[in-house]
Amino acid sequence: MSDRISVAKTYKLYIGGKFPRSESGRVYPVTDGKGKFLANASHASRKDVRDAVSAARKAFGGWSAATAYNRGQVLYRVAEMLEGRREQFVAEVSASEGVAAKKAQSLVDASIDRWVWYAGWTDKIATVLGAANPVAGPYFSFTVPEPTGVVGVLAPQQSSLLGLVSVLAPVLATGSTAVVVSSADRPLPAITLSEVLATSDLPGGVANILTGRASELGSWLASHGDVNALDPTGAEPSARADLARDAAGTVKRVLTVPDTEPDWTTDADISRLRRYLEAKTVWHPLGV
Repeated sequence: MSDRISVAKTYKLYIGGKFPRSESGRVYPVTDGKGKFLANASHASRKDVRDAVSAARKAFGGWSAATAYNRGQVLYRVAEMLEGRREQFVAEVSASEGVAAKKAQSLVDASIDRWVWYAGWTDKIATVLGAANPVAGPYFSFTVPEPTGVVGVLAPQQSSLLGLVSVLAPVLATGSTAVVVSSADRPLPAITLSEVLATSDLPGGVANILTGRASELGSWLASHGDVNALDPTGAEPSARADLARDAAGTVKRVLTVPDTEPDWTTDADISRLRRYLEAKTVWHPLGV
């Protein structure tokens, strides 16, 4: 019997809760740490970026208006489904990052735990980061944190899952929506995460995941007028000044990130939650 030729898998983008092909029709090969072919991934275009931003903007109203408790429930459901596909994530992280299965298991477990950690913060943000302000006069004065809007995220290039979760989960926990450009060379865990998001309770458009090169897609996210903040973690350090200049044209927030990719296994803190919140102060007269 002749040798069988396997069918090469071609993965699609994740935009607005659906899985469209790239408008450009482009794909690129994904290989493991030893150069062995794994699959083809769609190479997103400028039109795909615009579609993803449009989907994120459309979803922002409903997601930001949901109660903090409800957002926490939805994000916890994502963690449950991550746990259910743990073995698949372990295999993909091991192949993508070229690490042993035991190390991959540790990274996947840390990713699930981190998603749970951020899910638990959704109904605590207002208490910790809000305030009742002392004022001289017959007024109440409250400062309330509110989500910033649509966030463009250039995901870490090396940490295909834990790094991705560490930059995406805080965006969603605050009530903002996201357009993510995954690791270019290690996109498979991000693609599987998009399948988890699509089959969880997360509304379509709240998180959108594009595969492709941050060097190409980053400038379009940075200059897009409907993006409110940009996380340039996955961009080359030499490109970040240009991204900041592109973002300045629409006065968007650009996160300050280290030149080298951090150790994502260290404990998370609330600093990323703070960055995606705007402080709104409300004054109200006291009743007689």
